[in-house]
Amino acid sequence: MTDILFYHLEPRPLEAVLPALLEKTVERGWRAVVEVGSTERAEVLDSHLWTYREDSFLAHGLAGDETDAHQPVLLTTGTDNPNGANVRFFVDRAVPQSADGYERIVYMFSGHDPDAVAEARLAWVALKGNNALTYWQQEADGRWVKKA
Repeated sequence: MTDILFYHLEPRPLEAVLPALLEKTVERGWRAVVEVGSTERAEVLDSHLWTYREDSFLAHGLAGDETDAHQPVLLTTGTDNPNGANVRFFVDRAVPQSADGYERIVYMFSGHDPDAVAEARLAWVALKGNNALTYWQQEADGRWVKKA
């Protein structure tokens, strides 16, 4: 059974939330692959992960390099798992179709985008089967509260 976490972003944007979740993933000894909706957004997130905080270093790479298999965090627009990740993040309108092969799926969507919210509802129904689903929503102060 795969744990699937739905993160409903509202007061804080993806760029403020994703780095901390990736840090926690790596601290657990897991590898992560982050599926992004477009190459342009993958490149923006790549730059952001190098500079989001002065006192941090989050090793990662963009898919398509000979070092993909060695990356603890890999950004991609594809559906493969080149770094053997335990956790797959779906961001920027990338929507999970299956949880196969992962210990955890993290699906992050913007509450300010009605189409993204609708996609999340459809994904919830489609993935419910044999998976453990939880729904997390941000409070005004940025804290996460488990709603389902």
